[in-house]
Amino acid sequence: MAFDSLSERLNTAMRNVAGKGKLTDANMEDMLKEVRLALLEADVNYRIVKQFLEEIREKARGEDVLNSVEPGQMLVKIVHDQIVELLGKDEQEIQFKEDGITTIMLVGLQGTGKTTSVGKIAKIFKDKKERKSLLIAADVIRPAAIDQLQTLGREIGVEVFTLGTGTPAIEAVRKGMEYASKNGFDTVLIDTAGRLHIDEELMDELKQINALVHPDEILLTVDAMTGQDIVNVAQAFNEALPLTGLVVTKFDGDSRGGGVLSVKKITGVPVKFVGEGEKIEDMGVFYPDRMADRILGMGDIVSLVEKAQEKMDMEETEKMAERMMNGQFSMDDMLKQFEQIERLGPLSGIVKMLPGMSQYAPMLDEAKAGDAMKHTKAIIQSMTPYERKYPQRIRGTMKKRIAKGSGTTVNDVNKLINQFNKMKKAMDQIGSMAKNGSFTEESLEKMMDNMQNPQQMQQLQQMQYRQGKGKRFR
Repeated sequence: MAFDSLSERLNTAMRNVAGKGKLTDANMEDMLKEVRLALLEADVNYRIVKQFLEEIREKARGEDVLNSVEPGQMLVKIVHDQIVELLGKDEQEIQFKEDGITTIMLVGLQGTGKTTSVGKIAKIFKDKKERKSLLIAADVIRPAAIDQLQTLGREIGVEVFTLGTGTPAIEAVRKGMEYASKNGFDTVLIDTAGRLHIDEELMDELKQINALVHPDEILLTVDAMTGQDIVNVAQAFNEALPLTGLVVTKFDGDSRGGGVLSVKKITGVPVKFVGEGEKIEDMGVFYPDRMADRILGMGDIVSLVEKAQEKMDMEETEKMAERMMNGQFSMDDMLKQFEQIERLGPLSGIVKMLPGMSQYAPMLDEAKAGDAMKHTKAIIQSMTPYERKYPQRIRGTMKKRIAKGSGTTVNDVNKLINQFNKMKKAMDQIGSMAKNGSFTEESLEKMMDNMQNPQQMQQLQQMQYRQGKGKRFR
Protein backbone atom coordinates (compact mmCIF):
# COMPACT_ATOMS: atom_id res chain seq x y z
CA MET A 1 0.00 0.00 0.00
CA ALA A 2 1.03 3.61 -0.54
CA PHE A 3 2.21 5.01 2.82
CA ASP A 4 3.85 1.74 3.95
CA SER A 5 7.27 3.37 4.33
CA LEU A 6 5.74 6.48 5.89
CA SER A 7 3.73 4.34 8.30
CA GLU A 8 6.83 2.46 9.44
CA ARG A 9 8.80 5.68 10.09
CA LEU A 10 5.93 7.43 11.87
CA ASN A 11 5.26 4.39 14.04
CA THR A 12 8.88 4.37 15.19
CA ALA A 13 8.72 8.09 16.05
CA MET A 14 5.41 7.68 17.87
CA ARG A 15 6.61 4.71 19.92
CA ASN A 16 9.68 6.62 21.05
CA VAL A 17 7.65 9.48 22.49
CA ALA A 18 4.64 7.47 23.70
CA GLY A 19 6.76 5.74 26.34
CA LYS A 20 7.93 9.00 27.90
CA GLY A 21 6.47 9.78 31.31
CA LYS A 22 6.71 13.50 30.66
CA LEU A 23 6.58 15.50 27.46
CA THR A 24 9.39 18.02 27.13
CA ASP A 25 10.51 20.35 24.35
CA ALA A 26 13.54 18.12 23.86
CA ASN A 27 11.78 14.78 23.35
CA MET A 28 8.96 16.42 21.37
CA GLU A 29 11.47 18.02 18.98
CA ASP A 30 13.21 14.66 18.58
CA MET A 31 9.90 13.13 17.58
CA LEU A 32 9.04 16.01 15.22
CA LYS A 33 12.43 15.65 13.54
CA GLU A 34 11.63 12.00 12.78
CA VAL A 35 8.15 12.95 11.56
CA ARG A 36 9.66 15.62 9.30
CA LEU A 37 12.10 13.13 7.76
CA ALA A 38 9.33 10.56 7.33
CA LEU A 39 7.07 13.03 5.51
CA LEU A 40 9.82 14.37 3.26
CA GLU A 41 10.93 10.84 2.35
CA ALA A 42 7.30 10.07 1.51
CA ASP A 43 7.48 12.94 -1.01
CA VAL A 44 5.09 15.24 0.85
CA ASN A 45 5.33 18.86 -0.32
CA TYR A 46 7.91 20.79 1.73
CA ARG A 47 5.53 23.67 2.53
CA ILE A 48 2.92 21.21 3.74
CA VAL A 49 5.46 19.48 6.00
CA LYS A 50 6.53 22.79 7.54
CA GLN A 51 2.94 23.84 8.23
CA PHE A 52 2.06 20.35 9.51
CA LEU A 53 4.85 20.40 12.09
CA GLU A 54 4.07 23.94 13.23
CA GLU A 55 0.44 23.00 13.90
CA ILE A 56 1.48 19.90 15.87
CA ARG A 57 4.03 21.92 17.86
CA GLU A 58 1.45 24.57 18.72
CA LYS A 59 -1.21 22.08 19.84
CA ALA A 60 1.30 19.87 21.72
CA ARG A 61 2.42 22.80 23.88
CA GLY A 62 -1.10 23.36 25.12
CA GLU A 63 -2.01 22.98 28.79
CA ASP A 64 -4.11 19.83 28.23
CA VAL A 65 -1.21 17.90 26.70
CA LEU A 66 1.54 18.96 29.10
CA ASN A 67 -0.58 18.18 32.17
CA SER A 68 -2.15 14.97 30.86
CA VAL A 69 -1.50 11.62 32.50
CA GLU A 70 -0.02 10.22 29.28
CA PRO A 71 1.30 13.18 27.26
CA GLY A 72 2.92 10.84 24.71
CA GLN A 73 -0.46 9.34 23.84
CA MET A 74 -1.98 12.82 23.58
CA LEU A 75 0.75 13.74 21.12
CA VAL A 76 -0.04 10.66 19.02
CA LYS A 77 -3.68 11.79 18.92
CA ILE A 78 -2.62 15.26 17.76
CA VAL A 79 -0.50 13.78 14.94
CA HIS A 80 -3.42 11.53 13.98
CA ASP A 81 -5.85 14.46 13.86
CA GLN A 82 -3.43 16.52 11.76
CA ILE A 83 -3.08 13.68 9.23
CA VAL A 84 -6.88 13.53 9.01
CA GLU A 85 -6.88 17.28 8.44
CA LEU A 86 -4.37 16.87 5.62
CA LEU A 87 -6.38 14.11 3.98
CA GLY A 88 -9.63 16.04 4.11
CA LYS A 89 -11.35 15.48 7.48
CA ASP A 90 -14.62 13.85 6.36
CA GLU A 91 -15.28 11.35 3.61
CA GLN A 92 -16.62 13.09 0.53
CA GLU A 93 -19.51 11.01 -0.77
CA ILE A 94 -21.14 11.46 -4.15
CA GLN A 95 -24.22 13.61 -3.78
CA PHE A 96 -26.96 11.91 -5.78
CA LYS A 97 -29.98 13.87 -6.97
CA GLU A 98 -33.32 12.85 -5.53
CA ASP A 99 -34.96 13.50 -8.89
CA GLY A 100 -33.43 13.36 -12.35
CA ILE A 101 -30.05 12.08 -13.50
CA THR A 102 -26.85 12.41 -11.47
CA THR A 103 -24.06 12.99 -14.00
CA ILE A 104 -20.45 12.15 -13.21
CA MET A 105 -17.62 12.97 -15.59
CA LEU A 106 -14.25 11.23 -15.23
CA VAL A 107 -11.18 12.96 -16.60
CA GLY A 108 -7.45 12.28 -16.50
CA LEU A 109 -4.30 11.51 -18.42
CA GLN A 110 -3.73 8.27 -20.32
CA GLY A 111 -2.40 5.39 -18.26
CA THR A 112 -3.96 6.44 -14.96
CA GLY A 113 -6.67 3.75 -15.06
CA LYS A 114 -9.54 6.12 -15.89
CA THR A 115 -11.66 3.72 -17.95
CA THR A 116 -11.22 0.91 -15.43
CA SER A 117 -12.16 3.32 -12.64
CA VAL A 118 -15.42 4.17 -14.43
CA GLY A 119 -16.39 0.48 -14.31
CA LYS A 120 -15.30 0.06 -10.70
CA ILE A 121 -17.24 3.10 -9.50
CA ALA A 122 -20.32 1.98 -11.45
CA LYS A 123 -20.12 -1.36 -9.63
CA ILE A 124 -20.03 0.44 -6.26
CA PHE A 125 -23.09 2.47 -7.26
CA LYS A 126 -24.93 -0.65 -8.38
CA ASP A 127 -24.07 -2.89 -5.41
CA LYS A 128 -24.12 -0.38 -2.56
CA LYS A 129 -26.34 2.46 -3.74
CA GLU A 130 -28.74 0.48 -5.97
CA ARG A 131 -28.31 3.01 -8.77
CA LYS A 132 -29.29 2.33 -12.38
CA SER A 133 -26.18 3.60 -14.17
CA LEU A 134 -25.35 4.20 -17.82
CA LEU A 135 -21.73 4.39 -18.96
CA ILE A 136 -21.08 6.76 -21.88
CA ALA A 137 -17.99 5.97 -23.95
CA ALA A 138 -16.69 9.43 -24.85
CA ASP A 139 -13.06 8.44 -25.39
CA VAL A 140 -13.26 8.24 -29.19
CA ILE A 141 -9.53 8.82 -29.66
CA ARG A 142 -8.58 5.37 -28.40
CA PRO A 143 -10.69 2.52 -29.90
CA ALA A 144 -9.45 0.14 -27.21
CA ALA A 145 -11.06 2.38 -24.55
CA ILE A 146 -14.55 1.74 -25.97
CA ASP A 147 -13.94 -2.02 -26.15
CA GLN A 148 -12.57 -1.98 -22.60
CA LEU A 149 -15.59 -0.08 -21.26
CA GLN A 150 -17.99 -2.47 -23.00
CA THR A 151 -16.17 -5.45 -21.49
CA LEU A 152 -16.36 -3.89 -18.02
CA GLY A 153 -20.04 -3.11 -18.54
CA ARG A 154 -20.84 -6.74 -19.37
CA GLU A 155 -18.83 -7.92 -16.36
CA ILE A 156 -20.75 -5.77 -13.86
CA GLY A 157 -24.10 -5.84 -15.64
CA VAL A 158 -24.21 -2.12 -16.50
CA GLU A 159 -25.20 -0.79 -19.93
CA VAL A 160 -22.65 1.09 -22.06
CA PHE A 161 -23.69 3.74 -24.62
CA THR A 162 -21.38 4.24 -27.60
CA LEU A 163 -21.57 5.61 -31.14
CA GLY A 164 -18.12 4.28 -32.03
CA THR A 165 -14.98 6.19 -32.91
CA GLY A 166 -16.50 7.91 -35.95
CA THR A 167 -18.69 10.25 -33.88
CA PRO A 168 -17.20 13.26 -32.04
CA ALA A 169 -17.10 12.95 -28.26
CA ILE A 170 -19.46 15.90 -27.68
CA GLU A 171 -22.10 14.29 -29.92
CA ALA A 172 -21.70 10.91 -28.22
CA VAL A 173 -22.30 12.56 -24.84
CA ARG A 174 -25.34 14.50 -26.15
CA LYS A 175 -26.96 11.36 -27.57
CA GLY A 176 -25.99 9.36 -24.50
CA MET A 177 -27.71 11.82 -22.15
CA GLU A 178 -30.86 11.72 -24.30
CA TYR A 179 -30.79 7.91 -24.19
CA ALA A 180 -30.37 7.93 -20.40
CA SER A 181 -33.32 10.30 -19.97
CA LYS A 182 -35.62 8.23 -22.19
CA ASN A 183 -34.73 4.91 -20.59
CA GLY A 184 -35.02 5.71 -16.89
CA PHE A 185 -31.36 5.82 -15.84
CA ASP A 186 -30.70 7.76 -12.63
CA THR A 187 -26.89 7.93 -12.92
CA VAL A 188 -24.57 8.56 -15.88
CA LEU A 189 -20.79 8.11 -15.83
CA ILE A 190 -18.92 9.68 -18.75
CA ASP A 191 -15.55 8.20 -19.70
CA THR A 192 -13.68 11.03 -21.42
CA ALA A 193 -10.52 10.92 -23.53
CA GLY A 194 -7.07 11.20 -22.00
CA ARG A 195 -3.70 12.29 -23.32
CA LEU A 196 -0.12 11.46 -22.47
CA HIS A 197 0.18 15.02 -21.21
CA ILE A 198 -2.08 18.03 -20.67
CA ASP A 199 -2.71 19.93 -23.92
CA GLU A 200 -5.09 22.57 -25.27
CA GLU A 201 -7.03 20.14 -27.48
CA LEU A 202 -7.81 17.86 -24.53
CA MET A 203 -8.92 20.71 -22.29
CA ASP A 204 -11.12 22.24 -25.01
CA GLU A 205 -12.96 18.95 -25.49
CA LEU A 206 -13.48 18.53 -21.73
CA LYS A 207 -14.71 22.12 -21.40
CA GLN A 208 -17.26 21.52 -24.19
CA ILE A 209 -18.60 18.40 -22.46
CA ASN A 210 -18.75 20.27 -19.14
CA ALA A 211 -20.67 23.14 -20.76
CA LEU A 212 -23.10 20.69 -22.40
CA VAL A 213 -24.06 18.50 -19.42
CA HIS A 214 -23.02 20.57 -16.36
CA PRO A 215 -22.04 17.39 -14.47
CA ASP A 216 -22.78 17.08 -10.77
CA GLU A 217 -19.31 15.63 -10.20
CA ILE A 218 -16.06 15.93 -12.14
CA LEU A 219 -13.61 13.34 -10.88
CA LEU A 220 -9.94 13.41 -11.84
CA THR A 221 -8.16 10.04 -12.01
CA VAL A 222 -4.55 10.15 -10.83
CA ASP A 223 -1.90 7.46 -10.41
CA ALA A 224 -0.53 7.10 -6.85
CA MET A 225 2.80 6.02 -8.33
CA THR A 226 3.42 9.50 -9.79
CA GLY A 227 4.12 11.07 -6.39
CA GLN A 228 4.11 14.88 -6.27
CA ASP A 229 3.03 15.04 -9.91
CA ILE A 230 -0.47 14.27 -8.59
CA VAL A 231 -0.54 17.85 -7.27
CA ASN A 232 0.67 19.36 -10.55
CA VAL A 233 -1.88 17.43 -12.62
CA ALA A 234 -4.71 18.26 -10.19
CA GLN A 235 -3.83 21.97 -10.29
CA ALA A 236 -3.78 22.02 -14.11
CA PHE A 237 -7.14 20.25 -14.45
CA ASN A 238 -8.66 22.30 -11.63
CA GLU A 239 -7.81 25.53 -13.43
CA ALA A 240 -9.71 24.34 -16.52
CA LEU A 241 -12.58 22.46 -14.86
CA PRO A 242 -14.45 22.68 -11.54
CA LEU A 243 -13.09 19.42 -10.10
CA THR A 244 -15.07 17.93 -7.23
CA GLY A 245 -12.82 15.01 -6.32
CA LEU A 246 -9.95 12.67 -7.09
CA VAL A 247 -9.86 8.97 -7.86
CA VAL A 248 -6.44 7.64 -6.82
CA THR A 249 -5.46 4.41 -8.59
CA LYS A 250 -2.65 1.90 -7.91
CA PHE A 251 -2.89 2.65 -4.21
CA ASP A 252 -1.73 -0.88 -3.49
CA GLY A 253 1.65 -0.22 -5.14
CA ASP A 254 4.89 0.78 -3.46
CA SER A 255 4.47 4.53 -3.99
CA ARG A 256 5.49 6.83 -1.17
CA GLY A 257 2.08 8.46 -1.01
CA GLY A 258 3.24 12.06 -0.53
CA GLY A 259 1.15 13.34 -3.42
CA VAL A 260 -2.04 12.01 -1.84
CA LEU A 261 -1.16 13.72 1.47
CA SER A 262 -0.39 17.01 -0.27
CA VAL A 263 -3.11 17.36 -2.89
CA LYS A 264 -6.11 18.27 -0.71
CA LYS A 265 -4.22 20.97 1.18
CA ILE A 266 -2.78 22.57 -1.97
CA THR A 267 -5.67 22.26 -4.43
CA GLY A 268 -8.68 21.93 -2.14
CA VAL A 269 -9.79 18.89 -4.17
CA PRO A 270 -10.60 15.89 -1.90
CA VAL A 271 -9.85 12.25 -2.60
CA LYS A 272 -13.16 10.42 -3.07
CA PHE A 273 -12.17 6.93 -4.25
CA VAL A 274 -9.04 4.77 -4.06
CA GLY A 275 -8.21 1.73 -6.18
CA GLU A 276 -6.23 -0.97 -4.38
CA GLY A 277 -5.96 -3.71 -6.97
CA GLU A 278 -6.68 -4.78 -10.52
CA LYS A 279 -9.95 -6.64 -9.89
CA ILE A 280 -13.24 -4.91 -10.61
CA GLU A 281 -14.17 -4.93 -6.91
CA ASP A 282 -10.84 -3.39 -5.83
CA MET A 283 -12.13 0.16 -5.49
CA GLY A 284 -13.46 1.83 -2.38
CA VAL A 285 -14.66 5.09 -0.90
CA PHE A 286 -11.81 7.06 0.69
CA TYR A 287 -12.17 7.62 4.46
CA PRO A 288 -9.54 10.07 5.80
CA ASP A 289 -9.91 8.98 9.43
CA ARG A 290 -9.52 5.30 8.58
CA MET A 291 -6.48 6.04 6.42
CA ALA A 292 -4.91 8.04 9.28
CA ASP A 293 -5.47 5.05 11.57
CA ARG A 294 -3.69 2.77 9.11
CA ILE A 295 -0.80 5.19 8.60
CA LEU A 296 -0.21 5.31 12.37
CA GLY A 297 -0.53 1.53 12.75
CA MET A 298 -3.86 1.71 14.58
CA GLY A 299 -5.53 -0.69 12.16
CA ASP A 300 -8.83 -0.30 10.37
CA ILE A 301 -11.32 -2.71 11.90
CA VAL A 302 -14.36 -1.00 10.34
CA SER A 303 -13.02 -1.48 6.80
CA LEU A 304 -11.99 -5.06 7.62
CA VAL A 305 -15.51 -5.89 8.84
CA GLU A 306 -17.04 -4.26 5.75
CA LYS A 307 -14.66 -6.21 3.54
CA ALA A 308 -15.58 -9.46 5.29
CA GLN A 309 -19.29 -8.75 4.87
CA GLU A 310 -18.81 -8.10 1.15
CA LYS A 311 -16.46 -10.96 0.32
CA MET A 312 -17.47 -13.71 2.72
CA ASP A 313 -20.57 -15.83 2.53
CA MET A 314 -22.20 -14.72 5.80
CA GLU A 315 -24.99 -17.30 5.53
CA GLU A 316 -22.42 -20.09 5.24
CA THR A 317 -20.46 -18.60 8.15
CA GLU A 318 -23.61 -18.67 10.28
CA LYS A 319 -24.20 -22.32 9.40
CA MET A 320 -20.59 -23.20 10.27
CA ALA A 321 -20.91 -21.42 13.62
CA GLU A 322 -24.09 -23.36 14.33
CA ARG A 323 -22.39 -26.67 13.56
CA MET A 324 -19.46 -25.73 15.78
CA MET A 325 -21.79 -24.93 18.68
CA ASN A 326 -23.44 -28.33 18.24
CA GLY A 327 -20.13 -30.22 18.14
CA GLN A 328 -20.45 -31.01 14.42
CA PHE A 329 -17.32 -29.23 13.19
CA SER A 330 -15.73 -31.23 10.35
CA MET A 331 -12.87 -31.05 7.86
CA ASP A 332 -15.37 -29.72 5.31
CA ASP A 333 -15.99 -26.75 7.60
CA MET A 334 -12.25 -26.24 7.93
CA LEU A 335 -11.89 -26.25 4.14
CA LYS A 336 -14.70 -23.71 3.75
CA GLN A 337 -13.02 -21.47 6.31
CA PHE A 338 -9.78 -21.45 4.33
CA GLU A 339 -11.72 -20.54 1.20
CA GLN A 340 -13.48 -17.70 3.05
CA ILE A 341 -10.14 -16.33 4.29
CA GLU A 342 -8.70 -16.41 0.75
CA ARG A 343 -11.52 -14.14 -0.44
CA LEU A 344 -10.30 -11.37 1.88
CA GLY A 345 -7.09 -11.01 -0.11
CA PRO A 346 -3.40 -11.13 0.89
CA LEU A 347 -2.72 -11.94 4.54
CA SER A 348 -0.45 -8.92 4.95
CA GLY A 349 -3.32 -6.64 3.92
CA ILE A 350 -5.56 -8.17 6.58
CA VAL A 351 -2.86 -7.88 9.25
CA LYS A 352 -2.40 -4.16 8.50
CA MET A 353 -6.05 -3.60 9.34
CA LEU A 354 -5.66 -5.12 12.81
CA PRO A 355 -4.77 -2.61 15.56
CA GLY A 356 -1.10 -2.79 16.55
CA MET A 357 -0.31 -5.46 13.97
CA SER A 358 0.84 -3.40 10.97
CA GLN A 359 4.49 -3.66 12.02
CA TYR A 360 4.33 -7.44 11.54
CA ALA A 361 2.95 -7.31 7.99
CA PRO A 362 6.41 -7.01 6.33
CA MET A 363 7.55 -10.11 8.23
CA LEU A 364 4.90 -12.27 6.58
CA ASP A 365 6.05 -14.48 3.76
CA GLU A 366 3.02 -14.31 1.46
CA ALA A 367 4.37 -17.01 -0.87
CA LYS A 368 5.04 -19.38 2.03
CA ALA A 369 1.65 -18.69 3.63
CA GLY A 370 -0.06 -19.21 0.27
CA ASP A 371 1.73 -22.51 -0.29
CA ALA A 372 0.81 -23.72 3.18
CA MET A 373 -2.85 -22.86 2.53
CA LYS A 374 -2.78 -24.70 -0.81
CA HIS A 375 -1.19 -27.80 0.75
CA THR A 376 -3.74 -27.86 3.55
CA LYS A 377 -6.62 -27.55 1.11
CA ALA A 378 -5.12 -30.26 -1.11
CA ILE A 379 -4.89 -32.66 1.83
CA ILE A 380 -8.54 -32.12 2.79
CA GLN A 381 -9.69 -32.37 -0.84
CA SER A 382 -7.85 -35.71 -1.16
CA MET A 383 -9.97 -37.21 1.62
CA THR A 384 -13.22 -39.05 1.06
CA PRO A 385 -16.45 -37.54 2.50
CA TYR A 386 -16.29 -40.14 5.30
CA GLU A 387 -12.69 -39.22 6.16
CA ARG A 388 -13.51 -35.52 6.27
CA LYS A 389 -16.34 -36.19 8.68
CA TYR A 390 -14.39 -38.63 10.87
CA PRO A 391 -10.67 -37.74 10.54
CA GLN A 392 -9.92 -39.47 13.85
CA ARG A 393 -10.68 -42.78 12.13
CA ILE A 394 -8.11 -42.31 9.36
CA ARG A 395 -5.55 -45.13 9.44
CA GLY A 396 -2.04 -45.53 8.03
CA THR A 397 -2.95 -46.78 4.56
CA MET A 398 -5.54 -44.01 4.21
CA LYS A 399 -2.93 -41.41 5.18
CA LYS A 400 -0.53 -42.70 2.53
CA ARG A 401 -3.25 -42.44 -0.11
CA ILE A 402 -4.18 -38.91 1.02
CA ALA A 403 -0.53 -37.80 1.05
CA LYS A 404 0.03 -39.20 -2.43
CA GLY A 405 -3.15 -37.59 -3.78
CA SER A 406 -2.27 -34.16 -2.33
CA GLY A 407 1.43 -34.20 -3.19
CA THR A 408 2.40 -33.98 0.48
CA THR A 409 3.81 -36.36 3.12
CA VAL A 410 2.19 -38.55 5.74
CA ASN A 411 3.76 -36.25 8.34
CA ASP A 412 1.88 -33.30 6.80
CA VAL A 413 -1.37 -35.27 6.98
CA ASN A 414 -0.71 -36.13 10.65
CA LYS A 415 -0.03 -32.48 11.49
CA LEU A 416 -3.30 -31.37 9.92
CA ILE A 417 -5.29 -34.07 11.73
CA ASN A 418 -3.69 -33.08 15.06
CA GLN A 419 -4.46 -29.43 14.40
CA PHE A 420 -8.06 -30.29 13.56
CA ASN A 421 -8.47 -32.43 16.70
CA LYS A 422 -7.30 -29.54 18.91
CA MET A 423 -9.70 -27.17 17.19
CA LYS A 424 -12.61 -29.58 17.51
CA LYS A 425 -11.87 -30.11 21.20
CA ALA A 426 -11.97 -26.35 21.74
CA MET A 427 -15.21 -26.01 19.75
CA ASP A 428 -16.85 -28.79 21.75
CA GLN A 429 -15.77 -27.09 24.96
CA ILE A 430 -17.24 -23.76 23.84
CA GLY A 431 -20.50 -25.42 22.79
CA SER A 432 -20.79 -27.15 26.15
CA MET A 433 -20.12 -23.92 28.08
CA ALA A 434 -22.62 -22.00 25.96
CA LYS A 435 -25.35 -24.55 26.66
CA ASN A 436 -24.85 -24.58 30.44
CA GLY A 437 -24.43 -20.78 30.67
CA SER A 438 -20.80 -20.73 31.80
CA PHE A 439 -19.46 -19.15 28.60
CA THR A 440 -18.16 -15.75 29.75
CA GLU A 441 -15.66 -13.28 28.34
CA GLU A 442 -13.21 -14.37 31.05
CA SER A 443 -13.44 -18.02 30.04
CA LEU A 444 -13.07 -17.08 26.38
CA GLU A 445 -9.96 -14.99 27.05
CA LYS A 446 -8.42 -17.74 29.15
CA MET A 447 -9.01 -20.28 26.40
CA MET A 448 -7.54 -17.99 23.76
CA ASP A 449 -4.44 -17.47 25.90
CA ASN A 450 -3.97 -21.22 26.06
CA MET A 451 -4.25 -21.73 22.33
CA GLN A 452 -1.25 -21.40 20.07
CA ASN A 453 -2.87 -21.85 16.68
CA PRO A 454 -4.08 -18.66 14.88
CA GLN A 455 -6.80 -20.65 13.10
CA GLN A 456 -8.19 -21.75 16.46
CA MET A 457 -8.19 -18.15 17.69
CA GLN A 458 -10.14 -17.14 14.63
CA GLN A 459 -12.73 -19.82 15.37
CA LEU A 460 -13.14 -18.51 18.90
CA GLN A 461 -13.46 -14.93 17.74
CA GLN A 462 -16.21 -16.02 15.36
CA MET A 463 -18.00 -17.57 18.31
CA GLN A 464 -17.61 -14.35 20.28
CA TYR A 465 -19.06 -12.38 17.38
CA ARG A 466 -21.99 -14.77 16.99
CA GLN A 467 -22.85 -14.93 20.68
CA GLY A 468 -22.80 -11.15 21.01
CA LYS A 469 -21.10 -8.75 23.40
CA GLY A 470 -21.52 -8.62 27.15
CA LYS A 471 -20.11 -10.14 30.28
CA ARG A 472 -22.10 -13.32 29.80
CA PHE A 473 -23.12 -14.80 26.47
CA ARG A 474 -26.75 -15.75 26.21
